[in-house]
Amino acid sequence: MKTHVLKGIAVLMGLLALGCNEPKDTTEAGDGYESQAELTDRIERGRYLVNVLGCTDCHSPKIMTARGPESDPDRFLSGHDENETLPGYDLAITKSFVLFNMNGTAVVGPWGTSFAANLTPDDTGIGTWSEAQFLKAIKEGKFKGLDGSRSLLPPMPWQSYSHMPNEDLKAVFAYLKSIKPVENVVPAAIAPGS
Repeated sequence: MKTHVLKGIAVLMGLLALGCNEPKDTTEAGDGYESQAELTDRIERGRYLVNVLGCTDCHSPKIMTARGPESDPDRFLSGHDENETLPGYDLAITKSFVLFNMNGTAVVGPWGTSFAANLTPDDTGIGTWSEAQFLKAIKEGKFKGLDGSRSLLPPMPWQSYSHMPNEDLKAVFAYLKSIKPVENVVPAAIAPGS
C-alpha cells in the first residue's frame, strides 16, 4: 500500500513538473515575445491610432451613405481600387491645385499621380512586410520600407508621422496585420505630365 502511495505521489510530482515547464501562450511580435493579452492591447492601441490619424480617409475606398461618403467595410484600408480609372484633367491646373478622386485614394499634383497603398495583410498589401519595413516606411519615408526605394509621395504625411514613438508605430502595424486581408494591386505612381 505504501509503495502505491509513493508511486502515486511520484507520478503527481512528475505531472506538476511538466505543467510548470509548459511554454506560456505567447505570440511573436517584432522585438520579442509578448503575452496574448499584451498583443491584444497593442492591437487595440493600433486601432485607436489608425482612427485618430485618419488612415481610412485616403487608404479606404468609399461608399455613399445618408451621411455622405464612408469607408467601404468590404475594402477597408485596401488602398486605391485597382479597377478604378481616373478621369482626364487639365495638366495646367495641377500647377496651382491638388486634385483628389471621389474616394480620396488617388491624388494628382505637381509630383504626378499618387495612389493610396493597400494596408491590409494581403500579399498585395503589407502581408509580406516586416515590422522593420513598416518603421522605415514611416520614419524615413521609404516606399515599401526598402532601402534604395523612392520616397513616399504626397499626400502621405510621413514627415509628421515620423515623430511618433516606435511603440505607437508598432501598435499601428500590429493592428494592420490583424485586419481582414483584401486582394488589391494598387497601381504604380504616375510621373508628372504622363
